[in-house]
Amino acid sequence: MQSLPTTLPDWLALLETMHPKAIDMGLERVSQVKDRLGIRFDCPVIIVGGTNGKGSTCAMLEAILMQAGYRVGVYTSPHLIDFNERARLHGEQVSDEALVSQFAAVEAQRGDVSLTYFEFTTLAILKLFAEAGLDAVILEVGLGGRLDAVNVIDADVAIVTSVDIDHTEYLGDTREKIGFEKAGIFRAGRAAICGDPVPPQSLIDHAQAIGADLWLFGRDFNYSGDKQQWNYGGRSQRRSSLGYPALRGANQLLNASAALAALEALRDRLPVGAQEVRTGLALVDLPGRFQVLPGRPTIVLDVAHNPHAAATLAQNLGNMGFHPYTYAVFGAMQDKDIDGVIAQLKDTIDHWCLTSLPLPRAASAEYLRQKLIDAGVTPRGDAGSERSIELFDSPASAFANARKRAGENDRIAVFGSFLTVAGVIEARKTEGQS
Repeated sequence: MQSLPTTLPDWLALLETMHPKAIDMGLERVSQVKDRLGIRFDCPVIIVGGTNGKGSTCAMLEAILMQAGYRVGVYTSPHLIDFNERARLHGEQVSDEALVSQFAAVEAQRGDVSLTYFEFTTLAILKLFAEAGLDAVILEVGLGGRLDAVNVIDADVAIVTSVDIDHTEYLGDTREKIGFEKAGIFRAGRAAICGDPVPPQSLIDHAQAIGADLWLFGRDFNYSGDKQQWNYGGRSQRRSSLGYPALRGANQLLNASAALAALEALRDRLPVGAQEVRTGLALVDLPGRFQVLPGRPTIVLDVAHNPHAAATLAQNLGNMGFHPYTYAVFGAMQDKDIDGVIAQLKDTIDHWCLTSLPLPRAASAEYLRQKLIDAGVTPRGDAGSERSIELFDSPASAFANARKRAGENDRIAVFGSFLTVAGVIEARKTEGQS
């Protein structure tokens, strides 16, 4: 028998080769191994799905619950730089050693069941959390909901943040089809929270069909506010004079409201005070979600990679005030709706620095250039042109070019795939910057 890896990088390299398909939707295999591992939770579990806003909502829930003194485990994906980002205990990334130990445990019980990278790592992290003596567990759905590996756990509260078009080859090509897949995380008799202001009827119908306790934004919970502060109103709980979340952006109050609705639904099991909510929202931190870096030129990092997220990014950029020129560092996966992303941002960006990415399914910089031209973006005709398109083989080189050309009052928006943002974060680390 082949000996098992002893380091996290070796384990991850092995897991990428263990299953014939990178994505293989379905719960049968993962349920089988979960049962063998005896994974169960004695504390409340919150599962967060949705097209956009999942990571932000998880981060807000974590920050508030930690301020209230609870021991919290959070599972999110994908990661930006290190795999360990996917699993946090008490606000800290788990160690390589803890992950390696759980990977070995999953392998010992897997038998002849073939698991994808995501399924295998999800089971390992669930087992880690189940053994950690936690007060609350927050799990982010990887893709969709109904058939996602995270859905082998029954949520005490399930949140769907938003429903829009993405991953059409797996989830369907309409909001109604996708809404049904997202609603698969709801459970009978338990709180099912939808933060989308215009939820698909399929989501509502599914919640009613299974007897979930559906909370709809605008009906069961909402927010109001002015430029200084905002208020949350739920079914039986109000939270007033809240400071805006430390996460910037147009949709963060929707995400925060859904998080507070979840905490309201769990108030008997996880009571949280007003000051703990305020402090948690003030301290929440999540890299790559409309993250504005200090210094000049202004640099914005955002993992917007579908039209819905791109529209929010365009709105957020528009709210920032005047910048003479906006440079884009943009790289994306070929299976994304690149036309839809460009349509939302083409009037906001002056200079495009397009990058290829180090994955076979990534779009090449040349492919992105053609998409821009098809959308009516005119490339540079001469050195003094106010619109340009340039091609690069890495996010680091694209970012270096944007930095070199941008004036101190300009801004650089880094967006698209997680790999685009990660590449720029790594490049800045190499330069000795945060």
